[in-house]
Amino acid sequence: MTERSAVDTIRGYFYQFDMTILRLLQLASLDDSIEIECIEDIDIRTATDVTAVQCKYYAKTEYNHSVIKDAVMWMLSHFKESKAGTKPKILYIIQGHYASGQDKLDDSFDIEFLKKHFLTYTKDKITHHHHNELGLSDADLEEFLTRLTIDIRAMEFDAQFREIIRCLEVVFKCRPFSAEYFYYNNALAIIRELSIKPAAAHRTITKRALLAKIDTSSVLFNEWFIQKNGKKAHLTALRKEYFTEFNVSPFERFFLVETDVRSYVRADLKDLLFTISKKWSKLTKIEPTPFCPYVYIHGIPSGELVELKKELNIEGLKLIDGHDFQGADFSCHSIKQKATHGNGIKIKVLNTLADLQETVDSIATTRRIYQFYLGSGYFTYDNAAVRHVKIQVEALADVKLII
Repeated sequence: MTERSAVDTIRGYFYQFDMTILRLLQLASLDDSIEIECIEDIDIRTATDVTAVQCKYYAKTEYNHSVIKDAVMWMLSHFKESKAGTKPKILYIIQGHYASGQDKLDDSFDIEFLKKHFLTYTKDKITHHHHNELGLSDADLEEFLTRLTIDIRAMEFDAQFREIIRCLEVVFKCRPFSAEYFYYNNALAIIRELSIKPAAAHRTITKRALLAKIDTSSVLFNEWFIQKNGKKAHLTALRKEYFTEFNVSPFERFFLVETDVRSYVRADLKDLLFTISKKWSKLTKIEPTPFCPYVYIHGIPSGELVELKKELNIEGLKLIDGHDFQGADFSCHSIKQKATHGNGIKIKVLNTLADLQETVDSIATTRRIYQFYLGSGYFTYDNAAVRHVKIQVEALADVKLII
């Protein structure tokens, strides 16, 4: 497979996933559901009907009847079985986007057109008529047409995505960023996961379940979402949303980062802490309300944390950690002392989650928590007065690119 055809194939997968998400969002009832890769690409189940939808995306291809002929014949075969009572009676939709050729198919066509363009084929130089092979009459074909919808003017890739974002904005009453990075990101992960379940019964989800599952305030590192957007664009968007301030306000900011012992490099973590201190401190002589950030490092061994703090101090990043002398208990009063140009405090290190919790609780002014995690979140703080941003990253190095 060439690189271009591989990209087209992946784009086709995304188009189908997006169509599934959009169809779910457009369901009238919260208890209506969609089944993925069962009868067709998407099966829509409501209180009154089941609709099998085959999805095609050929953005660079002209429409020809032959492109969907096999799908129509398969649906007619299913229709025959439904008349015999061996398969359920359902509706059929073939929905696709094509570069051109839409004028070749009228919105409505008769059974003669159906027979000629979709049900007649040649094999081994012999002409076959699929409807005759199935033993279906013209009356049967008329009934089949009432159950068949062919839409070859489906939305283009980006237009469909924009419609999903619009729907999510309405449902969750949110801004476009939240609609894409929280709700769409999560929805894409859920639909992708469902699509590869081996059992058909496990590839079903209701609208109610989807909305509940995607309603989270965490930015997940979903590989499919990243592949669609590009990692650089993903990290840039997060920086623009959360960490681009022309005039940094004197808030109490807590940066929580997670380390992985398998890839941990002290120099990389030190570099990140210097960056956090430099960008999120104001300690000049003329600053009326000087401040510096708090940091908590999750997953770092206690001995390594001690060595890290020693090197930071030696290299000029003066820190405090709430312990005033060897053996002293942690003190919120100590860790909250004002950082100024005079005392040279540039960063405040919280050694444990308990220290972090106690410190956040004890502050009455504006607080912001930025939690970066690798696998799953490790700190929960539910307080409407405190902005808590939770971002899943692939590696510690991503944090520096975001902030």
